Amino acid sequence: MTVSEDRGGQPGGFSLFDIETSDPDGQLIDRSSLSSADIAQINSLMTAFARLRRAEDLLTEASNTYMRLNRTDMRTLHFLIACAHRGELATPSAIAAHLGISTASTTKLLDRLERGGHITRESHPSDRRALVIRVTPETHQAAMSTVGRQQARRFNAAARLTPGERDVVIRFVTDMADELSLTHAPWATGLPH
Repeated sequence: MTVSEDRGGQPGGFSLFDIETSDPDGQLIDRSSLSSADIAQINSLMTAFARLRRAEDLLTEASNTYMRLNRTDMRTLHFLIACAHRGELATPSAIAAHLGISTASTTKLLDRLERGGHITRESHPSDRRALVIRVTPETHQAAMSTVGRQQARRFNAAARLTPGERDVVIRFVTDMADELSLTHAPWATGLPH
């Protein structure tokens, strides 16, 4: 039996995200208070999240390929574009803090982006020791008209919800992010948070 994409695309007629597949004996999740209809609905929700993650992964890969940049480069450009839109100055230290990387790694990153014609370095207007990093107009326009336009489509899905539905989704996604936080994973000690 072939499985449709909305079932996780797995052969054999199952989804990797169904609780019966990932936790058949109830070692991870106590399901005793849930009806079979509750479990089926939660399974559908987990599968929908998997589809969202897959769509985001494919968009990230396509974006990186189109712009001929890696993930960190793209995150840097997104940060620089956001700073430009807000009228804020981006410095190498702000970029390093945003990405969670060292000063040396940031310098290599900026060298690479400058060689590629994606950024410029300028003197800071009020701090002689600092630089201001700006995305070039060409890269800004290319990113906005392609990757940015596609990413902005998320807004359409949110706009179709009622205010009450958005409140439920916000509460749910925030709660799920908290549940997945590495603070609940003592085995992940030493990993970035």
